[in-house]
Amino acid sequence: MYENLAILVTFIFLYSIINGGLEKTPVSGAMVYTTFGLLFGPLCFGLLTLKIDAEFLKSLAEMTLALVLFTDAANANLGVLKKSYRIPQRLLLIGLPLTIILGFLFGMVIFKGLTLLEVAILATLLAPTDAALGKEVVTNKSVPDNIREGLNVESGLNDGICVPIIFVFLALASTGGQETSTPILAIKLVAEDIGIGVAVGISFTFIAAHLVRYALKKEWIGETWRQLTVIAMALSCFAIAQSLGGSGFISSFVGGLFLGGLARRKDRKHDFLLAAEGAGDTFALLTWVAFGSVVVGHSIGEIRWQIVLYAILSLTIIRMLPVFLVLTKSSLKIKEKLFIGWFGPRGLASVVFGVIVANKHFPGGKTITMTAVATIVLSIFAHGLTANPLIKSLFSKINTDKADTSLEC
Repeated sequence: MYENLAILVTFIFLYSIINGGLEKTPVSGAMVYTTFGLLFGPLCFGLLTLKIDAEFLKSLAEMTLALVLFTDAANANLGVLKKSYRIPQRLLLIGLPLTIILGFLFGMVIFKGLTLLEVAILATLLAPTDAALGKEVVTNKSVPDNIREGLNVESGLNDGICVPIIFVFLALASTGGQETSTPILAIKLVAEDIGIGVAVGISFTFIAAHLVRYALKKEWIGETWRQLTVIAMALSCFAIAQSLGGSGFISSFVGGLFLGGLARRKDRKHDFLLAAEGAGDTFALLTWVAFGSVVVGHSIGEIRWQIVLYAILSLTIIRMLPVFLVLTKSSLKIKEKLFIGWFGPRGLASVVFGVIVANKHFPGGKTITMTAVATIVLSIFAHGLTANPLIKSLFSKINTDKADTSLEC
């Protein structure tokens, strides 16, 4: 136990003193975390022997995602979002269903051993994008505001939207596809998932924010405890919504948006969110180290060429073609549409869904989870390595022009 603890905290310390420098390189944090877990885990050096079951990894990934969604949403520029809401609207309402359908069609061709429902589960499992893995893009000021906010909102809501869809497919697969009220079941689950999530996110954040404001005015909150308020708010939004049968992910994101809208001063908002952002980064580190050590280390031998092929298609054609089609009539340039299509990383949401599927013990469950693992690993490295170089090559001229204009003024 103490050997594992010593290795983990030493790694956290070393990464904390170099992460600022790494942010200027193509190497992302998730790449470092996963590689560390893989190298020090049982597959290589065998120094890190984490005894983590699937349920614990799922809970850790859920809390990480809840924190990231809440803080990213709270930092969102609502003024820009009001002007460019059509981008995430098209991505979520049209692009997401098209992505699932296209993933289903490719899955039918590639995985002959899976049932139609298992293929549908796989396509839905890999449809949502990850706010945590996309953080390098949505926080980079070089990326145009409308693209950053569009990707931020898309990743904040698509995982919550996919939850009821995947649960419908799981329910049908469990009953052998004999469910007669499938449309009613689907509508009911979607309405509950989204409705409860939105209601909890807004109502709880409204009450909590005003309580915090009143407590600050009365000087009731100690300096150290002040850092924990946002963390508790984010996780409360998630847990309350989940316990009521709604989407904790949607609740966290909507709660964060609402909190950001209530903030009166941007500088104070950043200071207020700093501890929660740090907690989210720490949770992400632990999640990806565990993923690399426990999951990837034990999965490499199960990867087949069909799985690799589908993983590549999932990150390219299956994602990029629907995005390009739904943004055809927008004012975005071709390179911007391709950029949005490419930066749809798969991560924490797919980890959570993968664990849920693995616990169902379907005949094709191993193929589904191994495909998810391969896609996530490929996404971690492909999106991590290309984020900064693509941003620099595509948007550096835009920023140069802005700087020249400001100098002329």
